[in-house]
Amino acid sequence: MFGTSEELFDFIASGLANFAQKEGGKFHLPDGRIREIGFTFSFPVKQTSIDSGILIKWTKGFAVSGTAGRDVVACLNEAMERLGLDMRVSALVNDTVGTLAGARYWDDDVMVAVILGTGTNACYVERIDAIPKLHGAKSSSGRTIVNTEWGAFSNGIPLTVYDRDMDAASINPGEQIFEKTISGMYIGEIARRVLLKMAEEGALFGKSVPEKLSTPFALRTPDLCAMHQDSSDDLQSVGSILYDVVGAESSLSARKIVVEVCDAIVKRGGRLAGAGIVGILQKMEEDSRGLIFGKRTVVAMDGGLYEHYPQYRRYLKDAVRELLGSEISKNIVVEHSKDGSGIGAALLAATNSKYDHGY
Repeated sequence: MFGTSEELFDFIASGLANFAQKEGGKFHLPDGRIREIGFTFSFPVKQTSIDSGILIKWTKGFAVSGTAGRDVVACLNEAMERLGLDMRVSALVNDTVGTLAGARYWDDDVMVAVILGTGTNACYVERIDAIPKLHGAKSSSGRTIVNTEWGAFSNGIPLTVYDRDMDAASINPGEQIFEKTISGMYIGEIARRVLLKMAEEGALFGKSVPEKLSTPFALRTPDLCAMHQDSSDDLQSVGSILYDVVGAESSLSARKIVVEVCDAIVKRGGRLAGAGIVGILQKMEEDSRGLIFGKRTVVAMDGGLYEHYPQYRRYLKDAVRELLGSEISKNIVVEHSKDGSGIGAALLAATNSKYDHGY
């Protein structure tokens, strides 16, 4: 995450090489062909074609030097060449776009895709004539996919002092604010900052403040999730996690407060994500009356936060239902699409193959 561009792409290429080696000769291409791959890239790029894109900036805590302003496909192709790998990238795919493509392959009603993991993003199907900056773009269907990069939305979101302090200490202050309030990389850190304040000013864990509680990102979102699932009378798992992760001895009343803090932060995150989904659906409906509301519409979800955190999922779905009302929301299906982005990238690579597959 903090190396050079060459180190990062060499690492990816070596992973590909190891994977290809494990096949043990089972996979054979016809003579004269090289292997084509889909490249899922979960960062903002200016995509100039299906198989090229310039990195705009790193997000999610990445600070790799020498990549911004470069074509990431060229970076990977060069790394594969350095390793002697006989492969080429035939499709560069944002993870949300991959999720939409992968889910829509099975279900034509998929219109929106959202990633909720370490970071977050969303994309949706849009009419080409509704995109002012696309001049003379051609599409046989008259539609394309818009990648919103919604993690970068930074205006008008009500923030707490904990959000502001975390943002100020980040490697990209003032940027990715929506992502910093709803995604897996940051939810645990917001909770840590709240608990630290409570420990300092309210003696939450006794007279002394646990030293490890002052370490940024010591408390991670999976820790919150595990504590949130504890339904025992004495909240034993909460106590164990607090002790093991931040070195805090806790009373039962302190553990109950910790669970309330987790719930408040996760509820806000899930509801904000749900509001983002509703905003996209409303925009699509405004552009084309009857396109969304009144018929089955699927929102494909991928990412570890959505997959593994049941309370987050519930709060997100509750917000969608509350904001749209029961009549409209009964047609909106929010569905998990496991590894949708990887499957979608493979499908898009196949459709953009330079070889005739004879389908």
